[in-house]
Amino acid sequence: MCFGRTFAELKQTAEATGADSVAALQEHAVFGQRCALCHPYVRRMLRTGETVFHEIVTVEDE
Repeated sequence: MCFGRTFAELKQTAEATGADSVAALQEHAVFGQRCALCHPYVRRMLRTGETVFHEIVTVEDE
C-alpha cells in the first residue's frame, strides 16, 4: 500500500485508464512520490497483473 492505495486499486486504475507504466499511472493516481519503494511492485503488477507479493521486489528484479 502506498499513499493509502492498494495494489489492487492501482491495478483497477491502470486497467480503466490504459496506464502501462509507473509514470502513466501516476497521472491518474497518487502513489510512489516519496521513497519510490513501490515502483518495482507497480511495474510487476502492470506486467503480470499480480497484486499480492510474497517476496521482496527490487529495482533490479523489474
